[in-house]
Amino acid sequence: MRMDQLPDDVETLKRLVIEQATALYSERLLVEKLKLQIARLRRMQFGSGSERHSERIAQLELIVEELEAHLPPQDESTPVTPGAESGKDKPVRKPLPEHLPRTTEEHAPACGCPHCGTALKRLGEDVSEYLELIPEHFKVVRVVRPKMSCPKCSAVVQAPAPSRPIPKSIAGAGVLAHVAVSKYLDHLPLYRQSEIYARQGVDLERSTMAGWIGAISELVAPLVNEIGRYVVAGNKVHADDTPVPVLDPGRGTTKTARLWAYVRDDRPAGSTDPPAAWYRYTPTREGAHPRAHLAQFTGILQADGFSGFNGLYESGRILEAACWAHARRKFYDLWDANRSPVAKEALDRIQALYAIEEAVRGKLPAERLAVRQRDAVPLLASLETWMRATLATVSAKSDLAAAFNYSLKRWVALTRYSRDGSIDVDNNAAERAMKGPVLGRKNWLFAGSHDGGERAAAMYSLLETAKLNGIDPEAYLRQVLQRIADLPINRIDELLPWNLATAMSQHEMPLAA
Repeated sequence: MRMDQLPDDVETLKRLVIEQATALYSERLLVEKLKLQIARLRRMQFGSGSERHSERIAQLELIVEELEAHLPPQDESTPVTPGAESGKDKPVRKPLPEHLPRTTEEHAPACGCPHCGTALKRLGEDVSEYLELIPEHFKVVRVVRPKMSCPKCSAVVQAPAPSRPIPKSIAGAGVLAHVAVSKYLDHLPLYRQSEIYARQGVDLERSTMAGWIGAISELVAPLVNEIGRYVVAGNKVHADDTPVPVLDPGRGTTKTARLWAYVRDDRPAGSTDPPAAWYRYTPTREGAHPRAHLAQFTGILQADGFSGFNGLYESGRILEAACWAHARRKFYDLWDANRSPVAKEALDRIQALYAIEEAVRGKLPAERLAVRQRDAVPLLASLETWMRATLATVSAKSDLAAAFNYSLKRWVALTRYSRDGSIDVDNNAAERAMKGPVLGRKNWLFAGSHDGGERAAAMYSLLETAKLNGIDPEAYLRQVLQRIADLPINRIDELLPWNLATAMSQHEMPLAA
């Protein structure tokens, strides 16, 4: 709930605070209960049914990971001393490992006293430490802030503490970026990362890293929204969605949510506008969701034949461009299954259309349109005539008839690319953007709430957009986290991958492999 949505009367505020505290307490109890189940299953893991127990353990680890990311972050910066004052249930933060190399950053005030201008004398210093990660190894950064005193007027002066991505956290931007990229791009759940870091002598609890992921997603939310605004400001958007399993830990049942990808990439039509991918998460696949996502969009929507998109086309504000890759796949499945000669002919005819596209890839829309009008339009006319004639000779209930009907029912949308040089022949831009989430979804989204899906959508928006622009996503996210906390919201566009890459040297912002 935002500040402007809070009620004015004290009693209602008290009730909201009590409800929130009760909900958090219940979630913490659930986390502890699930951890106990994991511990019991680990003891049973090497007996009969060990494979089943291993799968259940992995599933429970992911549930706990997402629940802990939803809980408020704990203060990592102040060590807790065991004893009566701290209480038995409060966690004790271990000191950062002594064996790690240390780099000292000194933040000193100006030489002169701000009150009278006299040269300052060192009075003492405040020292804090945070964990940082440079490629392939950890290090500890010591932040030293000398306390300076003025011998003339006795004023005590100290430089302000430098901001960190997550206040009072032990993690630097490099550590946070590495944990996030490992989770979402390298498909390593946090409990596995914890085991990997332990082998390096660094004790990072899964719950601590889960809190970091939750904090990162909140921190970058304005930047994700800026990517969304950029995507829908284009004249053409590619769209796709994929199912996401969401497990209710209380009931043990699995529901299917959706992850949506909206991609702006006009490079095949010779555009120099940077590409971007914007991801959204929804608990269902209702058509109302893409309508909400694209409420500000006007132009061409390149997508598959999902009926939920149909409502977008009714006003004429958005025009449908269908995907020849989807149409081709229907015939390929038939050819792969039974070597149907009719399916083979359909594949050969569609392949001839793709050969034309190879020749105009990267050309400007006017040139693409001229070539398509000259070469593709006659082939499309011949293909439609052949499809309709062949459809009349096959069983109406056959898979072959279904393949023909898929294309013929969408013929206007399938052939729109031949009348507009800015449109692509297929929706592969969106399908490529879904490859990473599809590979990693089993490792990041078995959650007790939908928050895990929203965090994943935010992180994929940043990381996949960086990849589309040829930028190392981990280096990009590190730079974002180093800058975003101190950047005014009206300058958030400076952190878009293409703008940040321009501002950084190649050494600081490496290209993606």
